[in-house]
Amino acid sequence: MAVAGQNGIRIAIVGGGLAGLAAAMKIAEGGHQVDLFSVVPVKRSHSVCAQGGINGAVNTKGEGDSTWEHFDDTVYGGDFLANQPPAKAMCEMAPAIIYLFDRMGVPFSRTKEGLLDFRRFGGTKHHRTAFAGASTGQQLLYALDEQVRRYEVAGKVKKYEHWEMLSLVMDDHGVCRGLVAMDRATLEVKAFPADAVIMATGGPGLIFGKSTNSMVCTGSAVSACYQQGARYANGEFIQVHPTSIPGEDKLRLMSESARGEGGRVWVPRQPNDQRGPSAIPEQERWYFLEEKYPAYGNLVPRDIATREIFQVCLDGMGINGENQVYLDLTHIPAETLDRKLGAILEIYEMFVGDDPRHVPMRIFPGVHYSMGGLWVDFDQRTNIPGLLAAGECDYSIHGANRLGANSLVSCVFGGFIAAPAAIEYAKNLEHNGADGSRIYDAESKRQQAINDQLIKQSGDENQYVIHDEMGKWMTDNVTVVRYNDKLQATDNKLLELMERYRRISINDANLWATHALPHARQLWNML
Repeated sequence: MAVAGQNGIRIAIVGGGLAGLAAAMKIAEGGHQVDLFSVVPVKRSHSVCAQGGINGAVNTKGEGDSTWEHFDDTVYGGDFLANQPPAKAMCEMAPAIIYLFDRMGVPFSRTKEGLLDFRRFGGTKHHRTAFAGASTGQQLLYALDEQVRRYEVAGKVKKYEHWEMLSLVMDDHGVCRGLVAMDRATLEVKAFPADAVIMATGGPGLIFGKSTNSMVCTGSAVSACYQQGARYANGEFIQVHPTSIPGEDKLRLMSESARGEGGRVWVPRQPNDQRGPSAIPEQERWYFLEEKYPAYGNLVPRDIATREIFQVCLDGMGINGENQVYLDLTHIPAETLDRKLGAILEIYEMFVGDDPRHVPMRIFPGVHYSMGGLWVDFDQRTNIPGLLAAGECDYSIHGANRLGANSLVSCVFGGFIAAPAAIEYAKNLEHNGADGSRIYDAESKRQQAINDQLIKQSGDENQYVIHDEMGKWMTDNVTVVRYNDKLQATDNKLLELMERYRRISINDANLWATHALPHARQLWNML
């Protein structure tokens, strides 16, 4: 097996969303090799689901916005727990990132004068959020992927789609020398040498069962790094988005852009009012966010909006006494809604059956984002030499609460910082070819042995039942309101589930492209 570094610098990137693609583009621009791993085709990475926009203090509307104001809002919105130097650097880079995507051809929405249009998002009084209709994440991701494809054709980037990272390859000195990944179709386990590894795998939403995250957002790869010695910071900081669409299978996001364009959150003033929303006159509606926070109205920071909605429902003031409130767009012209919010309104109509242009939407908070993640320094380097992290899977930018539309810019910023840091590290790396093949072969065999053990197990436990129980306990006790006794009970429950996990059975005779074995691997890491 060839050892990394013998034929130039080679960087492995795990995750094909905005952070991963941003890092891949920058590394390939420098003339170096990239191996890019993704459990799904990169254009289906979770970044594609981001709807609302990307923040940057461009100040085209003359409101006195600035990078300092952006930084101040970010720190304030994160309850003063953000890591301030990288947060400030992100805010300073944000306008240039927006203009970079504009030059790449992202079809940003524009004013009548042809300037980039900006909308307001939660936690700010300025129009700071550039957007491409209601599919901003998709447009940014596709633009970056087109850039990466240039280097793919040139032989600088090799994509391993449908491959799942299982572990890092560590040498005897605790230095990361690559990774072991599994082909999700054939279950082939293989080691990949690398001079550095950049984690860009997103959040751990599936730990909570139902969330607004994609079904691939398990946090499994980050957990594998943690189990191999990487530090994990601020894991308790989980953002519960105030407006999600309840569903039997999962939650779906109703973007903050709906409130940014004038959507209003309300409930009937009379508890258990059985009338339909159109039959309730204006004076009998309680716009509780507007009354309690007149300066921000419906665009208070997400943690505040979530707590207020949760408390209103806890007090029995939800729609028909249920855990739901109205998000009303019916007062906005349909033409405006179609132009600025068409994609997200179609999602609601598809899964609920009501047209938000004419009927107020029913929403409730849902798990959405992890502000915590792998500990990194100002260059996105973890405590393990040779391992870096960027995007949602690192902890550094947002503090205890992320501002709306800071997600996309933080992902791109993290990728742009991690890439040169990884190159600089690799240039100064000492290579030891003597034990190169040994460490890769040993880690591959260890991971294959775990697969073999899971396949031959014949216990009486169902892995999907364990996952459901974990999600329910985490959602009930570790989200909006947390009590020490319930946290302790949840911790004990997780220990019980980990013990039961050892008795699961992979009930799938056909192992070609099976979901059972990868899910079993992910489940242990989630636990």
